[in-house]
Amino acid sequence: MPQPPSPRPVPSRTAALLLLGDGRLPAGGYAHSAGLEQAIARGWVRTAEDIAAYLRGRVHTTGLVSGAFAAAAQHRTALALEAGDLSGLQAQLEELDRELIARTPSPALRKIGQDLGRMLLRATRSIVPAQTAVLDAAGPVLQQPLAYGVVAAALGLDARDAAGVVLYEAAATPAVAAVKLLSIDPFATHRCLAELAPDLDEIADRAAAHADIDLHDLPSLAAPLTDIAAELHTTHDQRLFAS
Repeated sequence: MPQPPSPRPVPSRTAALLLLGDGRLPAGGYAHSAGLEQAIARGWVRTAEDIAAYLRGRVHTTGLVSGAFAAAAQHRTALALEAGDLSGLQAQLEELDRELIARTPSPALRKIGQDLGRMLLRATRSIVPAQTAVLDAAGPVLQQPLAYGVVAAALGLDARDAAGVVLYEAAATPAVAAVKLLSIDPFATHRCLAELAPDLDEIADRAAAHADIDLHDLPSLAAPLTDIAAELHTTHDQRLFAS
């Protein structure tokens, strides 16, 4: 009698990081500009230098918050996996989700975060079906940073990895969108990312340090213009990106 196939192992750490950091991952991020489209429409961003400043400001504020919440979600998911008990995971993640939503004043950004989180979990279920149990235990709707944390734990990545991936996504998404929005040299935008690398490493370390602290003490930095841009974008007549 034929035996059922054994579950495939999770990707290696390097492969998992490449998978999650790939902008072609069908999790919806490529359809967003992270507020850059509206910033350009309002004249806040015009040049490569402006893009560099935009990216730096983003990762040092909401990027740190997102990275810390991703690390916290990874930590809680990893502990549940180590204990072999996923029954309480959803309740813990829902608490984190409420804390993150409380740090997101814009309703538009909250919806975008939920949509992208849902898409990431859906994509991971299809790509790595062996991890369906932990993804299902996390719950159907999570803000994107929390979804990254859960997926990171499911793929054997640690809290620092989860924070790093989220921070890279926070910078790369608008950097790639800038090429279409400003018809700017793609080498110039990727130079911005390369020059930002030391900041990304330092902020990822800081974010990972919050992985196991009380959820009420997680970072609460704000970027008011991002919230304003997100709300303005919902009523903008001509849009290339969803956000």
